[in-house]
Amino acid sequence: MTATKRRTNLTLDESLLQSARAHGLNISAIAEEALGQAVRRAEAEAWARDNADALAERRAHVDRQGLALDRHRLWQAE
Repeated sequence: MTATKRRTNLTLDESLLQSARAHGLNISAIAEEALGQAVRRAEAEAWARDNADALAERRAHVDRQGLALDRHRLWQAE
């Protein structure tokens, strides 16, 4: 499935833009990839913030009770 593309304007450093064009770089593809990475990072950070309390509660539970199947491990943590 191909995503719908939409035209937009970017303001870029002129010398950087000229250099990218001179090297035949696909500026749109590079911008799209970088934006995708930034969005994924922002979403992961938002998820971590939104779930911080639940994660802390789970860690505290494991600290108090240990892991449920810990006794079945074939190795022992140091």
